[in-house]
Amino acid sequence: MHVLGSMTDMNLLCGNLSALSLMFKHGKREDILPYAVLILNRLSANNLISHDNMVIRKYNIKVVQRLGLTFLKPKVAAWRYTRGTRSLADSLAKNGTTASDCNVKSVELDEEDYDIPEEIETVIELLLNGLRDKDTVVRWSAAKGVGRITSRLPRELADDVVGSVLEMFTHMELDSAWHGGCLALAELGRRGLLLPQRLSEVVPVVLKALIYDERRGNFSVGAHVRDAACYVCWSFARAYDPAELKPYVDNIARALVVVTVFDREVNCRMAAAAAFQENVGRQGQFPHGIDILTTADYYTVGSKTNSFLYLSVYIAQFEEYTTALIDHLITIKLHHWDRAIRELTALALHNLTFCAPSYMAEKILPGIVPLVTNMDLSTRHGAILAASEVLYALALEAKKQQRPLEDFISVDTQQKLMAIPVILLEAKLLRGLGGELMSQALSSLIEKASLAQLPLSVIDAWMSFTDDCLHHVEIDVRSKAISALPAFFEQNLEMENERNADYRSRIIKSYITELRSSSEITRMGYALALGAMPKFMLTGCLNLVLGALINAVAITDASLKWAEGRRDAIHALSSVCKTVGIDPLTASSDCSLSPELVAQVYDCLFRAMRDYTLDSRGDVGAWVREAAMIALKEITLLVIETAPELITPQICEMMMCSVVQQAAEKIDRTRVIAGKTFTALLCADRPEVPHIPYRKELLQIFSRQECSVLNWTAPSEVFPPISKLLHFPTYTYSVLLGLCVSIGGLTESLVSSYYSNITATQKILGIYLSFSHVKMAHYFRFTTIAYC
Repeated sequence: MHVLGSMTDMNLLCGNLSALSLMFKHGKREDILPYAVLILNRLSANNLISHDNMVIRKYNIKVVQRLGLTFLKPKVAAWRYTRGTRSLADSLAKNGTTASDCNVKSVELDEEDYDIPEEIETVIELLLNGLRDKDTVVRWSAAKGVGRITSRLPRELADDVVGSVLEMFTHMELDSAWHGGCLALAELGRRGLLLPQRLSEVVPVVLKALIYDERRGNFSVGAHVRDAACYVCWSFARAYDPAELKPYVDNIARALVVVTVFDREVNCRMAAAAAFQENVGRQGQFPHGIDILTTADYYTVGSKTNSFLYLSVYIAQFEEYTTALIDHLITIKLHHWDRAIRELTALALHNLTFCAPSYMAEKILPGIVPLVTNMDLSTRHGAILAASEVLYALALEAKKQQRPLEDFISVDTQQKLMAIPVILLEAKLLRGLGGELMSQALSSLIEKASLAQLPLSVIDAWMSFTDDCLHHVEIDVRSKAISALPAFFEQNLEMENERNADYRSRIIKSYITELRSSSEITRMGYALALGAMPKFMLTGCLNLVLGALINAVAITDASLKWAEGRRDAIHALSSVCKTVGIDPLTASSDCSLSPELVAQVYDCLFRAMRDYTLDSRGDVGAWVREAAMIALKEITLLVIETAPELITPQICEMMMCSVVQQAAEKIDRTRVIAGKTFTALLCADRPEVPHIPYRKELLQIFSRQECSVLNWTAPSEVFPPISKLLHFPTYTYSVLLGLCVSIGGLTESLVSSYYSNITATQKILGIYLSFSHVKMAHYFRFTTIAYC
């Protein structure tokens, strides 16, 4: 047998190895034993364990273990551990007996004296090396080989094999060795070859393997190790009597629960849930096992968010698991390389705080604060997120118990939390690599600290940081800062005094000035920031704010391509209107929307509905039109609840025609928003939108039942009812305009849907002729500018 390099020779080698494996598996020992030493020496000389081909390495391991079984007599070790009866009837019949009375012991029989061949040492060495192989199938075959060989060895030699396997669980070994070692332990335990005396050494190793996770750059390895460790726990549940595992039950139960709810990989969570269920069924000693497995079963752990945020809270109500869950989050998941896991960890800590508020306040929160300046970015980010969530949860708990926050969080810890922005700024940890993550985390801290009503002494530093975030190029950084502003203002600037009034005035004027910036990103950030303002911040400045936002929506030569800036200005305009409300009795007000301001807002939105800006990304004006439709719906529903008389027939006609035109156009996303807006306005009945042209006829075409099932993304479903609006003069021009834009689309399905819903060419020609020359000229000029 030669080791050659070509593909043909490798296939020949694979075939030879496969044939040898089958021959040594099914052949008579007396016939094949004379050739075993020769073949083993040839395998060792060719060093196939290091071959590049995975299949060859796997077959090599198979042949080696078959050779080992050939060297040993085919007998089952008399010393192996046997659990005793496995029959339910027998177990019930022996009810009331003690463990010592049952047949649960290590059988000690006189072993037959025979010599162990020297070649067995070589076989075991090759199999142990196979446990370190880089491929799972090779490690799995080696693990089964270790179990089969050990079952034929005397007790002393078998114990040496177990010791060699345990030596693989060190930090010097790679993840492949840990995985192979776990598979070997599972095989040994399943076959009764891992005696109870070894459990004191094996269980700690398995518990380490259950949380094994080696970070390598921006990823980690270890999921296969944790999965194999769950298999070990599963095999132990079937192999050992409850009396043998009793000293280790609590530790195993807590470890499996932690993996079940907090592991990143779904296969590990499911494996841990299966192992937990097996132990509850066969051991019967896991604390609250039935209650937990009926809730955290194999299927419910499939969702990572559900496991972190809900299942963990349910399990934490049992005090045996509460601190174990919290400690795992702090020691392992808080430093995790995956940002999503760190964010889920912070939210999970928030939920778990209500299960152990004293433990979180006295042990966890003071331990988190020093980590915010850690050298590792992941640790800093996770620590700030966790500190903010735990702080807010403790504040809610204090409010629930009607106690001051100082009863939970010491003044010293509060001062350290409030000094975090200054510390990070001085250490320059908010810039450079990881600055975006830290800025988002610090914005979360500002929001949660404000919601917790912590007294702030460094308002200027916090406002300076927020302004930097609003200028940031990353949208996530701006969004986090904007979400923190309402709570921050309400906590620090709501009280009426001269100082706060000066602060509010300076902030509003500064934000309005930034709306005229020459940077689109700055406009986007400050527009949304104005939209997030609470009502007391807008009081006295409402006309200035609305005027600035309306100007930001207008198209100028400098801002022609800034569709995203106009989109965010419209979102902010809608938010401000909903925040301040409407006062129809006042002709001019700086605290709420007057009739004059309502008319200005509608005029701004109608102009935005005609935004068809194009750039290299395509029809970016669609973002503006979509935002305008959403704003039209929200503001109109607000107006009809307070002052429906402000919606004149002209406003309603322009609004409905604009929305109908978008519902007939070619962009699916835009058409969906238009359809939902059209349905909401048409079907509103408490109260209804006044002055909708042909309302009764429209309701016959777009009934509530039809609208609930209409798929607005499918042109083939939308165009038939939309085409019927051509018969109503008010909507004819708008529908035709939208359909003509659609027929110029690039997709064949869209164009074919258009043609299939024009019943007769004569009708379309009649519609064309019904338009005045002025309207037609305007239409062709419009389409030329927008799409040609």
